[in-house]
Amino acid sequence: MKQPSNQFLQWYDSLKIVKANKGPANGSIATALVVLNRLMDDYNLDFNAHIADGGMQIKGASGSAVSAILKSFGEERPFAKEGGRTNRGGPSEVKALLKMLQELSLENLPKETRNEELISMQAFLVDRVKDYHNRQKIKMMFNPDFSTWHLVNNLLNTAISEGKGGFIAQHLVGAKLQLRFPDISISNESASTADLQTQRPGDFLIGHTAIHVTIAPMQALYDKCKHNITQGLKPFILVPDSRVVGARQNAEQVSEQKISVESIESFVSQNVNELSGFNKNQLTHSFRDLILIYNQRVDEVETDKSLMIELPSNLTND
Repeated sequence: MKQPSNQFLQWYDSLKIVKANKGPANGSIATALVVLNRLMDDYNLDFNAHIADGGMQIKGASGSAVSAILKSFGEERPFAKEGGRTNRGGPSEVKALLKMLQELSLENLPKETRNEELISMQAFLVDRVKDYHNRQKIKMMFNPDFSTWHLVNNLLNTAISEGKGGFIAQHLVGAKLQLRFPDISISNESASTADLQTQRPGDFLIGHTAIHVTIAPMQALYDKCKHNITQGLKPFILVPDSRVVGARQNAEQVSEQKISVESIESFVSQNVNELSGFNKNQLTHSFRDLILIYNQRVDEVETDKSLMIELPSNLTND
């Protein structure tokens, strides 16, 4: 594949770096892919030709449009579900991209040759998408001599230290529920999806219990619990062990004896122990199943695959 021009690489290097991505925002790459794709059919470098009505969004930017472009390069993993529509920096970045293209004077080339240049730019961006997906996963240590509670606690602390605690906590609880209740459909939403967007009573609803998972309980959480109670549901809050005492005190102030609060570590580890029959030799199987289900659930709904957990060798080889 032809390498993109130095001017294009300079444009890419000028994009704002998002700490969580260790690179540009997903929306920045998504909008560039869409604009480059449109230029192959209509090489119009007028900025206004690429802006939707209102001037705040890139014309044609959508999750499906980005997905189709990525698929044409053999990349089928989900990326930028909004297609860059909500990327505030998108218009200014596209304006800079078009200015860079004007300097290249590609309009003087035959269409086929010009499109080869545009494709090389897209291919470079697709490679950055692949880099994004292939980022290092969460690492965990599995020592069968450790208590299951401490295995979960260590994993959760690692996730929190990497800024991924809320995501890992929710999907870990979801995996635990799926492992414990194989005959029940356990909902699976991106951890960034607000309950109001899906009309969910909580992160999970099992029977008449609304389960809320958080690493930092705030007032809004207790307001949700009060609403659960008015709807005839039993609210169940899961927080890291270090937050249990404070969360219980707050829950009692909100609604005395009507809100359950437990630690994520205890909630997850108890079932793993039970499923392994409290047998040390079976613990490896149960814990591996938990992580495999967790990774499957993350892969289904999260675009950031670094939220997945890398299985240690003593779990994969058993």
